[in-house]
This record gives sequence, structure tokens and C-alpha cells, in this order.
Amino acid sequence: MNMASPRDKIIQAAMELFWLKGYNSTSVADLLSRTQLNSGSLYHVFPSKQDVLIGVLEAYREGIEQMLLEPAWGQVADPIEKIFALLNGYRTMIVESDCTYGCPIGSLALELHEPDPRVRELLAANFANWTAAIERCLDAAGKRIPPDVDKGALAQFVLTAMEGGVMQARTHRDVAYFDRAVTQLRAHFELLEQAAKATA
Repeated sequence: MNMASPRDKIIQAAMELFWLKGYNSTSVADLLSRTQLNSGSLYHVFPSKQDVLIGVLEAYREGIEQMLLEPAWGQVADPIEKIFALLNGYRTMIVESDCTYGCPIGSLALELHEPDPRVRELLAANFANWTAAIERCLDAAGKRIPPDVDKGALAQFVLTAMEGGVMQARTHRDVAYFDRAVTQLRAHFELLEQAAKATA
């Protein structure tokens, strides 16, 4: 029996609709149709569509472990392989969607040209959570990464490779664009590990 609250129903529906149609193309009527709620129930929880967007971004921020990291990492123990397992999760979504997949946060960040400060803060927080997860993997890799490497910057580089690869695969309708980005990233990590061994 589905006992989801109206708030949870709206957030789930909005996540799906914003991903499928974009924020600007999703109407309140779309949300009402998807949730089977009346407008009074929706406006009681979220006074405006922007409040729904804030709720969605908060849900992504709070759900990164459950929604993204745990499914990708499963039984993967090696910290560097965890990074590539996460990237492979995106590859799977690209392939399963026939290259129409777009990262939900990346897509919203691109669509919302001049977002409200609260929305921008939440977009940034979601990116920061993602890169923090990568940075934890880099810290766990220990001496396999040279000590002079800026792990925060490297984590941002991983995010840039992922977002750019997803965007190009979607634009060209060809997963090879994503694969080439990951291949270059893998080569970079191999060079870092070789440098770490050489100075050990």
C-alpha cells in the first residue's frame, strides 16, 4: 500500500517531470495530473512552482547516498574503481535512454540561466556533494595519488568530465562521446598512480 505523503508524491513527480521535460516546460497541471492531487493539496505544501524546484533540489542533495552512490558502488571496494563505477552508472543511463539522458542537476543548471539565489545555492550544493564523494574516494586511495595533487580540484575535474561527456553524448546521440571522456580520465588516473609509485 502506497502511503507516500502529498509532499513526497509531488517531489517524486517533479523529479521525473523536470528530468523528462525540463523545469520551464513542466506546468502545475502536469504535476497535478502525475500525482492525482488537487491544486489545494499542492499549493498547501508548495506555494509556488519554484518552491517545488527547491524541494526537488533538497531531495537530491539529501538523497545522494541512497539514490546515486550506494547503487553505483554496491560491492566495489577499491576507492579509485568506485569513481569509475559511478561514471559507469551514468553510462548505463545514457545507453538505456538511447542517449537522451541528461544529469538532472546539470540539466537544471543549464536550463535556469539566472536562477534565484536559493536555487543557485542548492544547485551548487548538489555539485559540491558529488565532488565531496569523489574526494573521499581520492583520500581513501592514499599513497596511490601523489601528495601534491589538489584532490578537490581533481574531484571537480571528474565532475567536469562526467557532465561534459553526458552533454555531448546527448547532443550527438552517441555514447562514444562519454566513453572517450572516461577513457581520457582513466589515462589521467593511471599517470597519477605511476607518478605516485615513482616518488614512493
